[in-house]
Amino acid sequence: MEERTDQHQSSFSRGLDVLIAITRSGQATIAEIAEELAIPQSTVYRYVRTLRRYALIEEAQGAYLSGWRLMDLAGQHLPHTRLVEVGTSYLQELTRLTSETSVIAVRAGSQGLCLRQVVSPHPERHTFCVNQLLPLHAGAGQRLLLAHAPKPIVELVMTRLTSYSANTPGREELPSLLAQARRTGFAVSESEFQPGAVAVSVPVVTHGEVACSLTLAGPTSRCASERWKLRALRLLRTAATDLGHDLDLDLDKISDD
Repeated sequence: MEERTDQHQSSFSRGLDVLIAITRSGQATIAEIAEELAIPQSTVYRYVRTLRRYALIEEAQGAYLSGWRLMDLAGQHLPHTRLVEVGTSYLQELTRLTSETSVIAVRAGSQGLCLRQVVSPHPERHTFCVNQLLPLHAGAGQRLLLAHAPKPIVELVMTRLTSYSANTPGREELPSLLAQARRTGFAVSESEFQPGAVAVSVPVVTHGEVACSLTLAGPTSRCASERWKLRALRLLRTAATDLGHDLDLDLDKISDD
């Protein structure tokens, strides 16, 4: 019995070693992990397969990187909590001014995550579920997060694009749309993920990093005009600047403490 327990502990420790090797390097191949840990590649592959099943790591063109669940378990809940605490009042004001749904989304590995939303009072509206996982390539808020994601994440997303409608960006269009989002500082989508939905999104930057996307979304019957999109963009940019400033102050206060 004691020998079996020792074997389980050794197996568990080796699995953790594989996970740590991947997170420390940012991304690593089976061969690189095997060399670092001095274990057979077949052994590494066995642990990688289990780690992938639990979404602790993801595969991107032969290399492995941290998955969305690991990021959540590794402490992302703290900045997410602060985003909700500080950002909810901005969402409420955006929805009050426009009567449309406002959303804060963050990146969780190779997927987007609806962190918080304030729903439109109209019966006809477009919403997500809080904590709903979203594709990074489809929809203005998610695509904006992908535009500022590390290269391995972009490459991973590009290998598994799913079409949700005729307007969902494909392999040919996506790179130029990401470059455009970085250049202009905003993104617009129409029926890319949800049919009949129009969305305008901007990034919220804190201490030089994109913390989240801030989005206004509604049905084409109310939100397809250029006038609506321009007004939404103006309101979003003001809110994103102020929210980023508040988050900067918040982080500075934590650092001082």
